[in-house]
Amino acid sequence: MRTILILLMLMGAPALALEPGEMFTDTALEERARYIGRQLRCVKCRNQSIFDSNAGIARDLRVVVRERITAGDSDGEILDYVSARYGDYVLLKPPVAAHTYALWLAPFALLLAGGLALTLSLRRVAQRSAAQADADRAPPEEKT
Repeated sequence: MRTILILLMLMGAPALALEPGEMFTDTALEERARYIGRQLRCVKCRNQSIFDSNAGIARDLRVVVRERITAGDSDGEILDYVSARYGDYVLLKPPVAAHTYALWLAPFALLLAGGLALTLSLRRVAQRSAAQADADRAPPEEKT
């Protein structure tokens, strides 16, 4: 019972990140702010969006997003504004550009290298097994 209560309390933790005073009263604007916020990374918490983080910088970014919405910026303009101030790292989905090719290609390169290593290892095991089988089938040598 105690474990269940602890789990329930932990599940609600991300919901506590957003303070009621930060929210728009208009639900359409609030939904737009959340949509934009889900695309922005908390620079302190790393892989949490600014709406899932309790960090002070995440709160500041939520305020910036709401200020830019109030100023009339489009979603793209808001994301550009924030990434200009904090770099592409703040975007949960960084753009594909010359300076991010390594980021985008590294998973495929690692997968290819792992597949190649596995293939070579399996071949080596198969060759050893074949050599052992040949040695077992060879007739014993007679002493003269």
